[in-house]
Amino acid sequence: MTEVIGIILFLSFIGLVVYSIKGFNLMVGFIVMAALWTILPSIDIFVTEGSITPVLEMIQAVYQKAPEAWGGILVNVFFGAWFGRVLLDTGIAATIIRKAVELGGDNSAVILVLTNIITAVIFTSMSGAGPVLAIAIVILPILFSIGIPKEIALFAFTGSVAAGIFINPINYAQYRAFFADIAPMTEYDYSTYFTFGFLAFVVMISIVSVFSVIYLKIKNPRYTWTVSKEPQIVNAPNLSLLTPFLPVVGVIFLRLPMILCFILAGLFALMVCGEFKGGFRTACRLLTKLYADGVKDTSSLVGFWLCLSMFNAAAKFAGPYFQSIIGGLIPTSAFWLCVLFFVLAPLTWFRGPMSLIGSGAALLAVIAQNPAAYPITFLYPLFISIMIGMGHFDITTSWIAWGLGYSNVEPKDYMKAAIIPGMVICLILEAATFILYGGM
Repeated sequence: MTEVIGIILFLSFIGLVVYSIKGFNLMVGFIVMAALWTILPSIDIFVTEGSITPVLEMIQAVYQKAPEAWGGILVNVFFGAWFGRVLLDTGIAATIIRKAVELGGDNSAVILVLTNIITAVIFTSMSGAGPVLAIAIVILPILFSIGIPKEIALFAFTGSVAAGIFINPINYAQYRAFFADIAPMTEYDYSTYFTFGFLAFVVMISIVSVFSVIYLKIKNPRYTWTVSKEPQIVNAPNLSLLTPFLPVVGVIFLRLPMILCFILAGLFALMVCGEFKGGFRTACRLLTKLYADGVKDTSSLVGFWLCLSMFNAAAKFAGPYFQSIIGGLIPTSAFWLCVLFFVLAPLTWFRGPMSLIGSGAALLAVIAQNPAAYPITFLYPLFISIMIGMGHFDITTSWIAWGLGYSNVEPKDYMKAAIIPGMVICLILEAATFILYGGM
C-alpha cells in the first residue's frame, strides 16, 4: 500500500508542477495539495494502526500547528515591512537611487552597475512585493530614459533585488522556517548563516552586473538625453542614507534582536528626516499609518506563506511515501548532491520541484529522511543557492510578472537573459556549498 500511495502522491506532485506552470493561483493549489497529502497518509495510518488518534494528530499538525508556527516569523515580516515603508515614504530609497545615477554621469554602463549595487543594498533590509514595485517605478524609467534596452533593465533590476534577498534578515526568517524540524533556530541563526549569505550576495550582484554590461555592449544602444522640466525633488538628508545598513549591522555586529533593529533604524530615519516635527499626536499617527501601510504591502504574501506552511507540514507526512518511490534516486554524496542541484536549478522556475516556495517541499522531506542526512549548515545553503540564485528569476514571481507588463518585455526575452547568468550563479554557489560545508 505504501508504494501505491507513493505513486498517487508523486502523480499529484507532477500535477502541482503543471498547475504552477500554467499560472493558476498557488494559494489554492497549496490548500488542495495539503488536503490530499494529509488524507492519503491518514488512510494508510488508520488502516495500519486501527486508531483515529494519529490521524487527528496529523490534521492538527497540518492545519493548526503549522500556521501557528509562522507567528514569530510574521512578526519579523510586519516590522520589516514597517521599516521598508519608512525608507519609501521618507524618500531615502529614492534619494539613494538618484545619487547613484548622478554619480554615473553620462555612462550608461556605469549607471546600470551603480543602480544594481544600490538596489541590492536597499533590499538587504526591505522585503515584499510592494516595496519592490515602489523602487521599480523609480529605477526602471531612469534606465529606460538613458537607452538601456528594457529586457536588460528588467533583468538587472530583478537580479539585484535577489542579491539583496540573500542577506535580508526578513527573508532569512521566512526561508529558515522550512528547516525548523531539521534544526532549531538557535542552532543555525542569521549570524551563523551571514558568512555564506554575504558571499552569495557578492557573487550574485557581480554576475548580474557583469552580464548586464555584456548584454548592453552586445545591444550597443544609441540614445540622446532629453531636457525636460521636472518638478523640484527634495532629497533626504545625507545622514539618513545610512539607514538601510543599520538593521544588518545591528543584528550581525551588535547582536541585537532583529525587531529592535528595525524599530531603532526606522526611528532614526524618521528623526533625521524631520518627520516628528508636528508634535506627539502627529508622530503617533505617522507611526500607525506607516505600520498599517507596511502590513498591507505584505498581506497577500502572508496568506501565501500560511497556505504554504500547511503544504510543507503535509509534505513531511508524505515524505516516507516519496522515499519509497524516488529515495533511491537521491545522491548520498555531498558532491553529487551539489551537482544535482546545479543541473536541476532551472526547475526552480514556475514554482517547480527544486523550489521550496513552490513544490520543492517534498524534495526536502525526502532528503531529510535519507540515512545520509546532512546538517542544516549544508542543507540550507544547498537549497537557498538555487532558490534565490535561479528561482528569483522566475517569471511567476509577482514583481517580475508585473515588470514584464510594465516594460512590455516578452517573457521569453527575459528568460533568455536570465538563464545563463542564473546557472553561473548556481554553479559558483553550489561549489562554495560543497567546499565550505560538504565535509561536515
